[in-house]
Amino acid sequence: MTKILGIVKEGRLIPEELWARFVSSLENNFENLETNKERAKRELAESIIQAIKRRVMPKFGIFFSGGVDSSLIALISKQLKLNFTCYTVGIENADDIQWAQRVASEYGFNLKSKILSLEELEIILKNVIKILNDSDIVKASVGSVLYAAGKSALADNNNILFGGLGSEEIFAGYERHETALQNNNFEALHKECWSGLKSMWKRDLTRDFAIAKNLGLDLRTPFLDKDLIKIAMNVHPMFKLDKENKKIILREVAEFIGLKKEFAWRKKQAAQYGSDFVNGIDKLARKNGFKMKKDYLQSLLAKSQNFTHV
Repeated sequence: MTKILGIVKEGRLIPEELWARFVSSLENNFENLETNKERAKRELAESIIQAIKRRVMPKFGIFFSGGVDSSLIALISKQLKLNFTCYTVGIENADDIQWAQRVASEYGFNLKSKILSLEELEIILKNVIKILNDSDIVKASVGSVLYAAGKSALADNNNILFGGLGSEEIFAGYERHETALQNNNFEALHKECWSGLKSMWKRDLTRDFAIAKNLGLDLRTPFLDKDLIKIAMNVHPMFKLDKENKKIILREVAEFIGLKKEFAWRKKQAAQYGSDFVNGIDKLARKNGFKMKKDYLQSLLAKSQNFTHV
């Protein structure tokens, strides 16, 4: 059974309104947020460690990109002396493959990298589009990264996979957070973080839940831990975002816990870009006679629907 805290009951994805109610039950006002940065870092560090501890099993995998989220999960797991393997996927020369290898080498993580050919990527794309019944470029590309990593984990007899889902929302990691902060409007940024958490159901959770359930994966998301959300969203957003950097306090917490600065401050790359799957989809589109990626993906969706209804 797939476990994504707050949205799965008896193996089923709860309705969107229940997810929104769950998030709303945690929501706080902008007034009286934590402004003692060092205290906030200590509380966050302990909360992240506890969120991981609550989810660990004797053996598990980590959906690993070499970014701050997955690197921090892996580092804490290493410090706790847990039995885990990191799984990274991408096409040849993908940034995530290279970063993952650097981080794993530095800390001695057990890493399994999968470099996919265009033919393998196309098979995965077809499967993901069929599972989601959707040809949206973001859903298809991000979903394909999870699918590929999940398949690697399952081939290792690992059906439990930790991921960083939720980190971007509670620590302000998206461009829309930058937009909300225009004119130093930190209250608008705080509200955008809460809004983003609520909209995760439609944007992220339905996608990842469907893929994980199809594969038989148990997806664990410590950054969506109830207590961690409370603590992270009690931190004043001035510690999360400035004109140069996103997720600032999380990166500082990662350093505090022991992650080297070069890894803690790696610039964010969305999964579809870090894996270079978007570039791979573009090549596949042209190989199949399409000028636009969306038209190629739409053709895969149409074929999956036709096959389903034969």
